[in-house]
Amino acid sequence: MALQVELIPTGEIIRVVHPHRPCKLALGSDGVRVTMESALTARDRVGVQDFVLLENFTSEAAFMENLRRRFRENLIYTYIGPVLVSVNPYRDLQIYSRQHMERYRGVSFYEVPPHLFAVADTVYRALRTERRDQAVMISGESGAGKTEATKRLLQFYAETCPAPERGGAVRDRLLQSNPVLEAFGNAKTLRNDNSSRFGKYMDVQFDFKGAPVGGHILSYLLEKSRVVHQNHGERNFHIFYQLLEGGEEEELRRLGLERNAQSYLYLVKGQCAKVSSINDKSDWKVVRKALTVINFTEDEVEDLLSIVASVLHLGNIHFVANEESNAQVTTENQLKYLTRLLGVEGATLREALTHRKIIAKGEELLSPLNLEQAAYARDALAKAVYSRTFTWLVGKINRSLASKDADSPSWRSTTVLGLLDIYGFEVFQHNSFEQFCINYCNEKLQQLFIELTLKSEQEEYEAEGIAWEPVQYFNNKIICDLVEEKFKGIISILDEECLRPGEATDLTFLEKLEDTVKHHPHFLTHKLADQRTRKSLDRGEFRLLHYAGEVTYNVTGFLDKNNDLLFRNLKETMCSSKNPIMSQCFDRNELSDKKRPETVATQFKLSLLQLVEILKSKEPAYIRCIKPNDAKQPGRFDEVLIRHQVKYLGLMENLRVRRAGFAYRRKYEIFLQRYKSLCPETWPTWAGRPQDGVAVLVRHLGYKPEEYKMGRTKIFIRFPKTLFATEDALEVRRQSLATKIQAAWRGFHWRQKFLRVKRSAICIQSWWRGTLGRRKAAKRKWAAQTIRRLIRGFILRHAPRCPENAFFLDHVRTSFLLNLRRQLPRNVLDTSWPTPPPALREASELLRELCMKNMVWKYCRSISPEWKQQLQQKAVASEIFKGKKDNYPQSVPRLFISTRLGADEISPKVLQALGSEPIQYAVPVVKYDRKGYKPRSRQLLLTPNAVVIVEDAKVKQRIDYANLTGISVSSLSDSLFVLHVQREDNKQKGDVVLQSDHVIETLTKTALSADRVNNININQGSITFAGGPGRDGIIDFTPGSELLITKAKNGHLAVVAPRLNSR
Repeated sequence: MALQVELIPTGEIIRVVHPHRPCKLALGSDGVRVTMESALTARDRVGVQDFVLLENFTSEAAFMENLRRRFRENLIYTYIGPVLVSVNPYRDLQIYSRQHMERYRGVSFYEVPPHLFAVADTVYRALRTERRDQAVMISGESGAGKTEATKRLLQFYAETCPAPERGGAVRDRLLQSNPVLEAFGNAKTLRNDNSSRFGKYMDVQFDFKGAPVGGHILSYLLEKSRVVHQNHGERNFHIFYQLLEGGEEEELRRLGLERNAQSYLYLVKGQCAKVSSINDKSDWKVVRKALTVINFTEDEVEDLLSIVASVLHLGNIHFVANEESNAQVTTENQLKYLTRLLGVEGATLREALTHRKIIAKGEELLSPLNLEQAAYARDALAKAVYSRTFTWLVGKINRSLASKDADSPSWRSTTVLGLLDIYGFEVFQHNSFEQFCINYCNEKLQQLFIELTLKSEQEEYEAEGIAWEPVQYFNNKIICDLVEEKFKGIISILDEECLRPGEATDLTFLEKLEDTVKHHPHFLTHKLADQRTRKSLDRGEFRLLHYAGEVTYNVTGFLDKNNDLLFRNLKETMCSSKNPIMSQCFDRNELSDKKRPETVATQFKLSLLQLVEILKSKEPAYIRCIKPNDAKQPGRFDEVLIRHQVKYLGLMENLRVRRAGFAYRRKYEIFLQRYKSLCPETWPTWAGRPQDGVAVLVRHLGYKPEEYKMGRTKIFIRFPKTLFATEDALEVRRQSLATKIQAAWRGFHWRQKFLRVKRSAICIQSWWRGTLGRRKAAKRKWAAQTIRRLIRGFILRHAPRCPENAFFLDHVRTSFLLNLRRQLPRNVLDTSWPTPPPALREASELLRELCMKNMVWKYCRSISPEWKQQLQQKAVASEIFKGKKDNYPQSVPRLFISTRLGADEISPKVLQALGSEPIQYAVPVVKYDRKGYKPRSRQLLLTPNAVVIVEDAKVKQRIDYANLTGISVSSLSDSLFVLHVQREDNKQKGDVVLQSDHVIETLTKTALSADRVNNININQGSITFAGGPGRDGIIDFTPGSELLITKAKNGHLAVVAPRLNSR
């Protein structure tokens, strides 16, 4: 099965254990860290992490291909042994977070993939454990990422180092010194928007605990010519634009400045005042805050900004020629601002800008300047003011970084870590004095680099007891001597030409060079070149063959730039400045010192020699920065440009020196731990010395004697292919080992899981059984106690309440109440009720009464008005007829209805005769005549005021309720009744004898309407009624088998009715 790997944003290669679950690499996680050797299996896709492991290490094409593969996969870091090669990605890869710092902290150098933090941590641990000063040398051309690398290193130390006892002030100042130095020393160039235009070496001092306690900065060769001139597409130093964009209105008014950068001659020569990638306003806020952190007072900030503004005003000083062709100042307003900002006399400054003081034979003479000379004096003053202010600024930062405990005994135990951010080798189309100095610096550093690399290699070989084999390499000492040799070197010749009397020019300097070093193999001019080479050399140029290749220099300006001449009267004027910073930058002792100041080249050479001595006293680490393209585009790999940088950085030379001996070396313990599975004798453990185990292992692997050497503590492997073959064998071996380990682990894992489950089940079962037993015992005990209390209470149930029978009595009461709850009456007609115990008889009666009232209340609430009226009529009927009339029980289940006649059965004439009186009840009846008792069909109508008897459409008789004296009915089951009226009522013919099939209903409604409930008489034998004036009639009632109504022989009305109920 092929190994699967993935890349993560840190630039690490990880093994994919499962297609969807890559193993974690962070320290302390459950995953497995993949070391550099593990990544070799992916070398065909992403290249090797150490160029030393390249098989064809002498091939520049193989070197470039490996660099391209890694850059394509966003792997920007690669090693050459201990040297880190970094390619600028031109984008944020999210690989500098706190998490990544912790990942590389305290880890062996080759245990993690290449990273800037790996170098930083290795240097820091060596500084603490070995108590030796360290230095990190960062080099590369402009735009390669040197400044960014320096900031990331400082960030790593600020985040991971322990805080000093007196707080983090020094740590903050170290970090905040960067934005200040960048503002005053960096500028936008064609190659880089934040290019460092000076070399910087920073020492960070650590106490015995590893905490930063102090620092010191050295600066080299500030490009001060940029103050007065910039190439097209470039800018002046950042601070000018930041001040104009971010300064407050009041502050700009005090300095006499406008926000428009186009208003200042020194800012428009590059025609690039605005840059989209630079936010000058926000950068200004950062700089102002940083100045406060590094102990600048408000007065010092004002003085510093006054100097910055004065440089801009100097650029706007203009001259015109008078009649004698002498220069005169025309911009009086600018002169006034300069006078105030620099604290000098206006007349003195005007004279110094237009005249030159010459001392001849002890006499001072003033020589007027022409326009060209005045412009030169103005620009020289601007450059001097800015460069000296920059030097003062570095000194001010150093004073703020100086340790406050330098006199304490613990100061002697401090160690120093140096960071060198120096310009890389520069080869432009037009190379001048600055490029000459920069490339000379790189020659010296390359010489030091080769010496220290060879020295460290030789020391390691000697320490391991391996014979040192001399390495052939290009020794650039011959070039360094060409530049710096006393009396014969280029710098000495340049100084001599600058100092000699007479008319010295750049061309006379070139001629002297040709005469002095014409036989040097690395020097060439137009005069010394052959016919073919002369075509590429002008007469004012010379060519040096550097270690990185040929560079052609134009001598124009060499003498002026080396002299860096500032007229004496300008110095005198600045020495009289009342600006505190200017008075420190221009010392009056310069005026009295008769010794000629050292030239720029000599100063640079001496400071460079001093830097080399500083670096020699420290253990070095190297970071080589490469710019992938000139367009600053991410993902673009310009092979021509990169090959050029690889050449002048000396990377191939470094690789060749590193590979001259052995390509790979590891301690025995690490090597054995990694590859012990390849030998049965060393797997799974080796009991003896690691060195013996490695010897057994390499014999088993079949290493040839010329492929490896055994040192005292390490094994040295000469060829990468030997290591690759070992790593490939390990990968094959891992597959079988993984299967065995997985099987063993799964068996162990599932057996352990089964045993855990079994133990858990037994534990749960025993606990549950115990719980059930305790519950059952408690239940039995409670049952026994309850039965005992009931029996004792039953025995004493008739005794007064006491503790012995209280439980029983309460139980009886509770039982009764619970039983009562289940057997409550369902309705008002249900008279059932449980028999209460003696003690609850009174309470039972009260509850029964309450229950009945509640049911009645509920029933009454639920009936409708119609039903209520029905019940009221039934109740009246019951009151009148119950137990008195035989056919009453048959009427009980029948509902009383509101009328027995429909609206169409009552004649409209009758309704018209009644007028507004409503008919409350109507029923068909049979009327018996008073004479002869002949039956006739009639209708009986009840109105609110009278009983009306109707024959068809005619009202036959109307009996007002006031004249209705009573109603008589028999006790038998017949349906006859008599309406008695007042005899004095002349309108009435007498009492009315009627028969109705609904006699109970009719009489009840009549009694209610006429309010004659108590005037209904129920007779058992006969009824006497008024048949007419002075004449009475009698109705005789006798029981029989069936209903029969006839006129008896005695003239009475005989009614035979069956008896339905026995009373």
